[in-house]
Amino acid sequence: MNLTRDEARTRADLLTVHSYEVTLDLTRGERVFRSTTVVSFDARQGASTFIDAVTDTVHRVELNGVALDPTEVADGVRIQLPVLAASNVLVVEADMLYMNTGEGLHRFTDPVDGEVYLYTQFEVPDSRRVFTVFEQPDLKSTFRFSVTAPSHWDVISNTATPEPVQAGSDGGAASTWSFDPTPIMSSYVTALIAGPYQSVRSELTSSDGRTIPLGVFARKSLMQYLDAENIFALTRQGFAFYEEQFGAPYPFAKYDQLFVPEFNAGAMENAGAVTFVETYVFRGRVPDATVERRAITILHELAHMWFGDLVTMRWWNDLWLNESFAEFMSTLAAAEATEFEQAWTTFAILEKGWAYRQDQLPSTHPIVARINDLEDVQVNFDGITYAKGASVLKQLVAWVGQDEFMQGVRQYFAKHSWKNTELVDLLSELEAASGRDLKAWSALWLETAGVNTLRPEFTTDDNGTITSFAILQSAVEAFPTIRPHRLAVGFYDHDDDGALVRVHRLELDVDGERTEVADLVGHRQPALVLLNDDDLAYAKIRLDPASLRTSVRHVRDFRDSLPRTLVLASAWDAARDGETPARDYVELVLQNIGAESDSSVVLVLLRQLASTLAFYVTPEDREPMGDAAADSLLELALAAEAGSDAQLQFTKAFSAHARTAPQLDTVAALLSGEDVPEGLAVDQDLRWELLTSLVVGGRAGEQEIDAELAKDSTATGELAAAAARAAVPTPEAKEAAWAALVDSADLPNAAQRSMIGGFTRVHDRSLLEPFVARYFASIQDVWATRTHEIAQQIVVGLYPSLLTTQDTLDRTDAFLAALGEESPSLRRLVLESRDGVVRALKAQAADR
Repeated sequence: MNLTRDEARTRADLLTVHSYEVTLDLTRGERVFRSTTVVSFDARQGASTFIDAVTDTVHRVELNGVALDPTEVADGVRIQLPVLAASNVLVVEADMLYMNTGEGLHRFTDPVDGEVYLYTQFEVPDSRRVFTVFEQPDLKSTFRFSVTAPSHWDVISNTATPEPVQAGSDGGAASTWSFDPTPIMSSYVTALIAGPYQSVRSELTSSDGRTIPLGVFARKSLMQYLDAENIFALTRQGFAFYEEQFGAPYPFAKYDQLFVPEFNAGAMENAGAVTFVETYVFRGRVPDATVERRAITILHELAHMWFGDLVTMRWWNDLWLNESFAEFMSTLAAAEATEFEQAWTTFAILEKGWAYRQDQLPSTHPIVARINDLEDVQVNFDGITYAKGASVLKQLVAWVGQDEFMQGVRQYFAKHSWKNTELVDLLSELEAASGRDLKAWSALWLETAGVNTLRPEFTTDDNGTITSFAILQSAVEAFPTIRPHRLAVGFYDHDDDGALVRVHRLELDVDGERTEVADLVGHRQPALVLLNDDDLAYAKIRLDPASLRTSVRHVRDFRDSLPRTLVLASAWDAARDGETPARDYVELVLQNIGAESDSSVVLVLLRQLASTLAFYVTPEDREPMGDAAADSLLELALAAEAGSDAQLQFTKAFSAHARTAPQLDTVAALLSGEDVPEGLAVDQDLRWELLTSLVVGGRAGEQEIDAELAKDSTATGELAAAAARAAVPTPEAKEAAWAALVDSADLPNAAQRSMIGGFTRVHDRSLLEPFVARYFASIQDVWATRTHEIAQQIVVGLYPSLLTTQDTLDRTDAFLAALGEESPSLRRLVLESRDGVVRALKAQAADR
């Protein structure tokens, strides 16, 4: 199933692909569909190569009119193509499998009405699960799809949906949709979505005057919850912003956005037919942070229409540029063109927090990663590829100037539309536009790993006037690179109302281990000095002692959300790194979160609070501190404004932490409706959270889960019930969950993900101890026999992370020693999980 970069490079040198004609018959039952592919391509005469096709049965292989024996040339993954002509036509007819893993052609049955829904997910290497294809991004081509499916379905692809024509003589039960050819594109951004999806339609006018049809799609049973007008409004804002910034009109003929079931990621940038996880169709009240996250995702995928689909990386080592660019541009668009003006605050605490975590793992890698094969890239959809890359692009924009950066981007699109590129192609345009030499910058920022730490060092006289000021830069021993940074230093003091406001700002270049800042000499020492004000740089920040004291006492007093978030992020870093006691961070969050106005900041702080309590406080204090935190969260929920976002978030967090009898009594009263605070809507999704809290606490079980599922017999209800059953705190329930997850391979991706979440949710961690040895005994086989997505969920999700003991480390080390270098991707995932235990033990030691 693998493909190496060398194989791809060799194949690209041999071939020029002109077109694919793909005929799919989706009326052949629940297990397989018929796929017939006609590929027209040129080749070096006399050469031999292979084409990719993950098949159940190959019925016909015909190369240039000559039949080849499928048993000789096809092995279920590749089809060998011997002695090619200068111009070639290949025909392959095969049966291919429907998937329940979110890869290839995923098949889902809606429990509400029994209807079947299909969608494709091809990135990285899974278009080969649907049609025969040269599966690599630099062999672009056109694709013409013809699809036979039940007549009551809708069928959506990259080009406009045609009028269907009755197929066969079955009285109109099946029809055929024959699509126009796509523009030139990589196979991984082609798409097929089919089923009785319902839609809302609209349109917009692009910058070149074309009318672009818009569609928003969802399953029939979810349409009542679909807020299509909000999605259209964001889409229009994104179109206008990107077309102006990129200097290029939207490159495709229509733009559909489809919310599909059991999706593994947030979304996928299929050209003109973007798929989204359907949890973005909100059945009830969700935090405002989730609404913002959906908006960022919508804008992220729209940016890909230019960066990724119109211009595509040559090989997966430049995947980071696709994702980082979309991540940066979506935040910029949200901040400058939508209601989400605080998007950079969210970026600072969410994306950058992810990047800093990833960059401190033993598996960290340069942004421009070495991608030898497909296995490498599949584990590289990580915080470096997305978040660090976007953070470094933000730093680059600060260094060269936003106008100059966008001018370079415009030239890049003008030169390379419909082609494949490498990093140097973009950097050369940015150099020309900015006049900056980016070679040294690229070497330091893109080709080395690790995150730097910046600290202020200054002296004052008796009057509090600064007499010297320097910025100190350090790096860890394993990744010692010292880098240049463009950043701002902010001075903050209290105004007459007691708010912390910026009174001075200096933007400068920092380079080397020590940078003297003469421009700050002579200023009066403020209450707080903030390095990397406005969050331009990618670096961990530490406060001087006086500023740290101010932050602990007055972090809630910042008038603006971004500096407050940067100070809180510094405190979180210090707790995770074992530099400060974890309990201090717990206290800091609980004392200040009630005053936080930014929903995304509240959401992340609550996650960090949960992680601190679960992993970083000393084991002997874990339960009493967790119980006290739950009490504090309940107080915050009751004190919050009725109907507010804070009320909802604090209630959900309280429910997740509730453990004592009085706390569980409160959860039960919320669920029954006996005692619900004014303004709190206990909708179906919140009911499941409350019920699961009672299950974990031993106050509810199978009977209550079954009763709730009877009220909510939907796909979402089934997933929530699966999680709750796996969370039942008995050895028997844990054994049943383990058997379904590991011993069997039948679970769909979404059910597996839910069950893993329930299995690992325990108050008594000893329930997980019997599974540690079984985990290490099973994961090699899981990795070898399951698809990548399914295997990664198990390897990461079932690692005994909650058992933060030396025994866990010893067992992990023994497994890694036995594994050797046999499976680098599996080794990486286990090493990353091991690092979590190492970090937890270090933080616990600092908390004593």
